Parts: sequence; C-alpha cells; structure tokens
Amino acid sequence: MYKPYNENSCGLRVGDCVIRAVSLLTNKSWDETYVDLAFQGFKMCDMPSSNSVWGQYLIDNGYSLIPIQPITVQEFCEQHTQGTYLLATGSHVVTVKDGDYFDSWDSGNELIIYYFTKEE
Repeated sequence: MYKPYNENSCGLRVGDCVIRAVSLLTNKSWDETYVDLAFQGFKMCDMPSSNSVWGQYLIDNGYSLIPIQPITVQEFCEQHTQGTYLLATGSHVVTVKDGDYFDSWDSGNELIIYYFTKEE
C-alpha cells in the first residue's frame, strides 16, 4: 500500500510534499510543478505550498475538492482501490493511485480531511 516516492530534483526531503503530490497527480515533473505552483502563488500573493494556492491550481485544472469525514490515509486506500486522488490532512498532502499511496515517508496513519479527484 505504501510506495516510497521522492521526485525532488535534488533528492531532498524538504517540506515539498505539495510539489511531490501535485506532480504525481497531474503527471508533470517536479520542476514543472514547482514553477506552476510558484506562478500560482505569485498571482495570489501567497506561498506555493499554501493550501489555497495549490487547491486553486487543482481546481483551475479540472480537479474537484471533496470533503470527507476524517479517516487515515491507509483507510482511504482500502476503500479506494481504483483511481487517482490527492489527500489532504491540513498540513500534509499525499497522492493515491489505485489503492497505493506515494510519499517520501509512511504517512498511512495521517488523518485526511478532504481530497481532490478528477472525473475522467
């Protein structure tokens, strides 16, 4: 269920969970996602890692925000064995693909409060 994942161009683990998760969700490179979110943050006068910035970026790109009763990342994966989702805890984000979660650390016990998905 947990799949180690770190696409940081320099291999760093530096609070870039938003860049990693959004890049995996949107099938863009870490570098391209970083620039896209930096520009979105510039337009909104906020930091790229701000929930409102990356959330608006996803909405602008066709994703929907879905509120959810708090459950763990692992529980979400058990219930969603197909599809691609970006899960948000309020302070961390992680992408799920077909029941597996991809992160630089095992965030399976984190409680999610909303997620993004895109209808295909």
